[in-house]
Amino acid sequence: MSKPANALSGISDEAGASIDVQIKAHLKLGWKEIELRSVNGIPLYQLDSSTFEQLRHKMSLAGLKVTAVASSIGNWGRSIHSPFAEDLEELKILSDRMNQLGAKYVRIMSYPNDGLIEEEWRNRVVERMYALSMLAEKSDIVLLHENCAGWGGISPENSLYLIEKVNHPALRLLFDTGNGIAYRYNAYEFLQKTYQYVEHVHIKDGLLQNGEAVYTFPGQGHSQVKECLQFLINHHYKGIFSIEPHLHLIPHLGKGGTTDSFMDSYIEYGHHLEALLDELSTKERIHHE
Repeated sequence: MSKPANALSGISDEAGASIDVQIKAHLKLGWKEIELRSVNGIPLYQLDSSTFEQLRHKMSLAGLKVTAVASSIGNWGRSIHSPFAEDLEELKILSDRMNQLGAKYVRIMSYPNDGLIEEEWRNRVVERMYALSMLAEKSDIVLLHENCAGWGGISPENSLYLIEKVNHPALRLLFDTGNGIAYRYNAYEFLQKTYQYVEHVHIKDGLLQNGEAVYTFPGQGHSQVKECLQFLINHHYKGIFSIEPHLHLIPHLGKGGTTDSFMDSYIEYGHHLEALLDELSTKERIHHE
């Protein structure tokens, strides 16, 4: 088997706050893909028109392809009681910007609970996800639910229920290898149960120290990153492997900064992922010789 053909990418604001640094990091890595979340700490959907136009122009000049973007829809900052109109408005803005950028995927979550009984929480999540999926379809984009905050991220069973109950082609899964550390589940087992709906993968690794998640380079933690990669390759995953290092910038914990000093570790993280994929490819080749 030759080296996996999957494109590599990353959530670029973890390389630095400015779009210039984010682009520079990906060009240094030699990657053609980039995943956008924020510029100078401002989420993509909240950028003013002038700043967004500058971003779009710089992406075009750099020859970078934006396949996925991050949203705040259903994430740790919006509980199930948050006004749904906020999510609909954000998706409308993002879908327009995604179409201008040529992006296909937008990351979402499914609303942390806020006092509801389990059944009511689940039903409200399903109702919102269906409405969001209908809106996404009209814009020719795909929602990717991450195994993170909200009802659908609690377990693989919940993720499967959500996907199959909504039953809409504009709703699929984003699998993050490292989220099991923070949310206390085995991510590899999560992947094995849900992989048929996974269309995008985030690479993160970490371990628990004194009950707190501490993030590491891929392959150096307890997230079974190598096993997840092998499983995906064996099951003919065609999507992107996108790094989300969390070595410096952890938005939901309020950790990070606005300096551009993170680029070197971001690039090193990318090289660690490349090395893991090379190792898997070499083992597979030797096995077949």
